[in-house]
Amino acid sequence: MAEGGTQPLGEWARLETAIMNGFRQMRSRYLQSVRGREDPQDKETRYARDNLELVDSPLCALPVDMQLYILSFLSPQDLCMLGSTNHYWHLLVQDRVLWKYFLLRDLPSWPFIEWHSLPDQNILHSCFSELQEGKAPNYMSIYLKCCPRNRKTLRPRHPVYGAVSNFLQSLVMHGEPRFAMFGPGIEQMDDSLVARMMTSPDLVPVMCILQKQIHGIGSGVTFQLDNQHKFNILTLYTRTRSERDRARADQSAAGNKIFVSQNSVPNTKGTPYTLIPQVKEVCKVVDGFIYVANAETNREHNRQDEVAQILAMTDPEFGPQKRPFLVLACVSHPGDKRIPCVYLAHELCLTELNRPWMVQNTEVSTLSGLLDGVEWLLSEVGWKL
Repeated sequence: MAEGGTQPLGEWARLETAIMNGFRQMRSRYLQSVRGREDPQDKETRYARDNLELVDSPLCALPVDMQLYILSFLSPQDLCMLGSTNHYWHLLVQDRVLWKYFLLRDLPSWPFIEWHSLPDQNILHSCFSELQEGKAPNYMSIYLKCCPRNRKTLRPRHPVYGAVSNFLQSLVMHGEPRFAMFGPGIEQMDDSLVARMMTSPDLVPVMCILQKQIHGIGSGVTFQLDNQHKFNILTLYTRTRSERDRARADQSAAGNKIFVSQNSVPNTKGTPYTLIPQVKEVCKVVDGFIYVANAETNREHNRQDEVAQILAMTDPEFGPQKRPFLVLACVSHPGDKRIPCVYLAHELCLTELNRPWMVQNTEVSTLSGLLDGVEWLLSEVGWKL
C-alpha cells in the first residue's frame, strides 16, 4: 500500500486487467456450476423462461466481458436493482471480481466507518485467489455491509422503543454529556479545530470553563447543538499555549504533559504510557472520547505512539468500556489529500478497542463532517436527536 493508504496506479491497472481477462471464463464456469445443482426439469423450464426474457435484449447479445465492463460503470445500488430483474442478471451481478473492484474503488471516498462495519484488512490486501477461513470472500456482502450509504438506510427504526427510551432517559440523565478531546490533530493542523468550533454557527459555545484548566493544558467548553442539545468538551493539549506556539515556530516536537512514559514509573505494566493524575480523574467522569487524528498524507505519522496513547486514555480501569470513541480524521482545507478513514481505522488499531467507535472525515477550515461525528457521539450516549 502506498503512503496515505492510496492504491498505486500499477495495482489498479493489474486489477482492471484481471477483470477483463477473467470475464469470459467466469461466465461459463460460474453459471454452469450454479445451474448444475438444479433439478433438470426446473433447469429446462428456467432456461426457456430466461431465453424468452433475454432474446430481445441488445445488452445480452454482447460478449460477457463487455457486459461486465458496462456493469462496472453502474452504482452498486443500480447493480442490485438489475440483479432483481431475472435469474441470469441475478447471477451475473454477484461476480466477485466486480464487487472487489467496487470495494477498492469506492472505499477511499467513504466519509466514515464504524466499529461494526470495518472490512477486514486481510481481505483488502489479499490476492483474489486467496481463501479466507477456507472459503472465498463474498465481496458483494462485504461491500453492502460496510458502505456508509447502505448503513444509513439499513439502520433499524423503532418508534415505540425510541419513545420509551427517551422517557427513561429523561428520568436518568440529569446533566449534559461530557467528552474528553485529545490527539495530535488539535495541535498539528494549519488551522485550529478548537477555534473553528468556537465560531461555528451550528455549535454555539454557551460556557467556557477556563478556571478548570489542568496546568494550562486543558480547557472545558459547553456547546449547544441545534439550539437544543448541550454537551461539554474538555480539550486536552500535550503542551501549554506558549509551548505550542514555540514548537510550531521552531518546527520541533517538545515533550508531552498528559502522557507519562511507563519506563519512568516503577512497578507498572501494560501500555507504554500512563496518564498524569489530573487526566486520570477526567477519564473517570467523561461519557466518551474524541480523538483528533491528523489524516493528511503529506505529514509523517507515528501511529504506534498514537495507538499507545489511545489505549492509555481508554484504559478499562477508568470507566466502562461501552463509552463511545469518535475519531475525527482531519485535514486542514478542502482538497487536501487524506488517508481514507478505513485505512486510518486499521492504522490506529481501533479493532482492539472493546467499545463503539467511529472514524469521521473532517475538514478543519469548514468543519465539514464534524456535526455528523458529534451527532453519532450524542446518539451513542443515549440522546435522541
